[in-house]
Amino acid sequence: MTSGVMTEVGGLAVLLVATCLTGVVLSQTTMVPAVTNATALLTATPTPGLPTIPSTSNPIIPSTTNAIIPTTTAPGCSALNTSSCEACMPGSYSDNETLLCSCCAVGGSCMFSGSCLACPQGAYQPLAGQQHCVPCSPGYYSNLTGSPVCQSCPLGSYNNASGSTSCSSCPAGHYSSRQNATSCSPCEQGTYCNSSSCARCRVCPPGTEALQTGARDCTLCRPGMHKPAFQLICQICSSGFYQIRWGQASCDLCPENHYCPSPDVNPIQCPTDAFCPEGSTAPGYCMETFFRKVGDTCELAPVTIALLVIGGGVALLFVVLLVLRRRRDVDGELSLSRTPLLRKDKDRPPGRFYGLPCDAEPVYAGW
Repeated sequence: MTSGVMTEVGGLAVLLVATCLTGVVLSQTTMVPAVTNATALLTATPTPGLPTIPSTSNPIIPSTTNAIIPTTTAPGCSALNTSSCEACMPGSYSDNETLLCSCCAVGGSCMFSGSCLACPQGAYQPLAGQQHCVPCSPGYYSNLTGSPVCQSCPLGSYNNASGSTSCSSCPAGHYSSRQNATSCSPCEQGTYCNSSSCARCRVCPPGTEALQTGARDCTLCRPGMHKPAFQLICQICSSGFYQIRWGQASCDLCPENHYCPSPDVNPIQCPTDAFCPEGSTAPGYCMETFFRKVGDTCELAPVTIALLVIGGGVALLFVVLLVLRRRRDVDGELSLSRTPLLRKDKDRPPGRFYGLPCDAEPVYAGW
């Protein structure tokens, strides 16, 4: 009985070994199609325009009948449809380093508009179909890519370089009153700018001035000076006016009974024996001895009146004496004119003249 059991166990072992060998054989035969499929994938035709990647796996060997040798060389222009080239839009230019643009027969064109490159900041291109961009001129800037135009520098700024991406603000004391300026100008005398980016300078307020160009602020007028709104620099007060404060727009008239010898001092009280009307620069006095102050006027002093009376009497006496002397001189001349007619009788020859005896007294008309 024991020997029968051992015989059955030995038969089962043999059967198990045979079964294992059969499974191994079947598994080897089912792996062949998998290898065949992998070989077919490697030998497939590559897509045009895309490089093929060679396999580095050693167990799989590509077929020598249908396999294509992989390559990394880019296709030439003959493989591209260059009939669809388009001109680059304004603000862009063609990228000649790529086949999509360099293969196009017309410069500034690419097969797709998206293949064109946008102009960088500081450059622009206003035309279509161009191969390069133009840098912005001085006074202009461009802070965007793909810009067809450059922007003008705004008022109060400047730019003196080409290809700029921004403009600089004018410093304090300077201004720029026009667009696309290449420099800023200093503020003129009498004007100022106390901040940057000034489009124009402002006139100093009344009572202040700016003596230098490029001023950032104004200074106050000194005492004795003034500046109204329509003037640029401070002026000295006119004669008879004064101003003792800083930064004034006008001067004050010197008051009555005072005089102002200098425009930067307070009015001085007028002396009691002098006259000081409004606007006086010095006191006015009556002439000593001959005049005296009475109210607001000068009158003759008593001494002056006496002297005038005496002087008038002397002058009248002089005139009378002059008239008498003149009368005497006239009488003397008449006496001399009569002398030839009054000769003695002995000197006359006897006889009659015009019916009159020679010894008759002569008769003169008017006597």
